[in-house]
Amino acid sequence: MPLLDPTLWQDGPTLTGGAAPVVEPATGRTLATIDLAAPADVAEAAVRARAAQGDWARATHPERAAVLRRAGDLFTAHADELREWLVRESGSIPGKADFELHVAAQECYEAAALASRPTGQVLPSEAPRLSFTRRVPAGVVGVVAPFNAPLILSIRSVAPALALGNAVLLKPDRRTAVCGGLAPAAVLAAAGLPCGLLQVLPGGAGTGAAVVADPRVRVVSFTGSTAAGRSVGELAGRHLKRVHLELGGNSALVVLRDADIESAVAQASWGSFFHQGQICMTAGRHLVHASLYDEYVERLAARAEELAVGDPYREQVHLGPLIDRAQLERVHALVEASTERGAKLVAGGTYRDLFYRPTVLAGVADDTPAYAEEVFGPVAPVRSFATEEEAVALASAGPYGLSLGIVTRDAARGLDLAERIPTGIAHVNDQTVNDEAVAPFGGVGASGTGARFGGEANLDAFTELRWTTARSTPAGHPF
Repeated sequence: MPLLDPTLWQDGPTLTGGAAPVVEPATGRTLATIDLAAPADVAEAAVRARAAQGDWARATHPERAAVLRRAGDLFTAHADELREWLVRESGSIPGKADFELHVAAQECYEAAALASRPTGQVLPSEAPRLSFTRRVPAGVVGVVAPFNAPLILSIRSVAPALALGNAVLLKPDRRTAVCGGLAPAAVLAAAGLPCGLLQVLPGGAGTGAAVVADPRVRVVSFTGSTAAGRSVGELAGRHLKRVHLELGGNSALVVLRDADIESAVAQASWGSFFHQGQICMTAGRHLVHASLYDEYVERLAARAEELAVGDPYREQVHLGPLIDRAQLERVHALVEASTERGAKLVAGGTYRDLFYRPTVLAGVADDTPAYAEEVFGPVAPVRSFATEEEAVALASAGPYGLSLGIVTRDAARGLDLAERIPTGIAHVNDQTVNDEAVAPFGGVGASGTGARFGGEANLDAFTELRWTTARSTPAGHPF
């Protein structure tokens, strides 16, 4: 039986938000039908999660770790089935789907290791007592995940939260509810996760707000746009909840004067056009030394023209479709507004259905919309600089600070330059799109609240630190 048998999707509690189609963006076909969660469903799910969480927190760390290890194995064992869903539901090319599956498995293995990490410290005390700290589960964690890398961006919070003894309410984007919600839930159920610990609540903004506001949810992990993240942060703050925000980006790829231009263009093409540019780390601003600028633009445009765009399930292509019509219209509006402001369209700028051609814009300035804003589409705006000081100023400008790429023949020089640019992630001689389960992930400024995911950062994200003391006899006090 397939892991994602649609006849099994309704085995859980009934959701009351109505039925919704699972749409293949490449064709517009309906792949399946799912039930959506209404805000009222969230409270019931939170009650079930809280009821299950106590026994799970008391389970031994080998028991919790074993479930996560089996889940990692199942992502590999069911790769063919899950790959097809990622390709068809999210518009991923097969290579991108394989990358998601690899990272999802690694997230589970890394989470399994968290279960046996030291839980606290013994502290010195002025009094005659044992004094120590202990990490305890937060309780119920709310995870709100987006559409663009649906499997990675849900499991990277779900897996460590579960491994550390929490229950989870998972609200995937309704456009990728299978890959971002039902798939990880099916894997974890097959791995032996006890019932009630993971509640999947596909829905819209109202459902997400209900997850954030529910009094049983103590920690919120949100990945999405900066605008939505501000609303989530404000709502969480009103309820005095800890919230981890991984938001948008407009990351710079800096090409220094000594760079090998062919290598730089290869980095640039991948950084801007991977998954149709629908990646928060996408290289959204190409800053190129003036001596390389003309050749760089020409070569990047030629590479863009060579890339195949089409249905990734039925054709061998480099780029698949954008997720929906609204996203396509936003991308194209930014490109058109940029050319109206004086940017030169060197490649792309056209589309068929939801397939947008990889696009190169030259002659951009501070106020060019596709340069100043996060596009979330396959658009590469290119700008020149004359000195390293100017490159630092340009890369540091703007509200975002997620990822940074620097291309140079001198790695030490690149590292020095990276130290001068505010960013959560920096790569020398690599483009901006990278992800590993062992690494902390997050940005600064409008890109979020810092590196709150990955490796050791998950310990702080999903536990509370409790101070405890014990005396052999009751303490005496002066009154």
